[in-house]
Amino acid sequence: MSQEPLPSATVIVLRAAEAGIEVLLLQRAARPDAKKDPPWVFPGGKVDDADRSGANDSETTVARRAAVRELHEEAGLAIDPESLLPFSRWVTPEISPKRFDTWFFVAELEVAQPVQVDGVEIGRHRWMSATEALAAKQRGEIDLAPPTFVTLVTVAAYANCREARSGLASGPFITFRPQVCRTERGPCMLYPGGMHIMSQ
Repeated sequence: MSQEPLPSATVIVLRAAEAGIEVLLLQRAARPDAKKDPPWVFPGGKVDDADRSGANDSETTVARRAAVRELHEEAGLAIDPESLLPFSRWVTPEISPKRFDTWFFVAELEVAQPVQVDGVEIGRHRWMSATEALAAKQRGEIDLAPPTFVTLVTVAAYANCREARSGLASGPFITFRPQVCRTERGPCMLYPGGMHIMSQ
């Protein structure tokens, strides 16, 4: 029987840069028995009991609290939950051993803050333009989790943070439920709009 997806939240943190926009990416600390480096992802994690402060809290409100808390725990950044703009939602395929139902929010870091990772759960961080991150993935220099890859493809279309926030927030809110199919090259993940990613 498939596991019920765990409620989770993620923040796509943007900041202005000479290249136009940079996005914060984190890499979890590698486990000693890991065969390859962990993928780069956006800050985020599971909803905790502390994120549910009232019986009348909406699902979005709880996810906002979780996103802000996780951002602070993983990267040391503080943002206002009300500044988060809902962008998308990702539900892990049923065949996965561990499943998540993750809200993706967009936020702009308007005031400079130092990123501080703990070196235990999170190993490294990088600010990169979406185009740079996608190119590094193509060259095999970094690995991107599928939701991160798909989101960066969208972010890469915008020239600055203002356009990105406006465009990402006003576009259709998509709930991604990737479909897995088998091919000669291995498992392939299918997404809305015809995008596909081969599993490595």
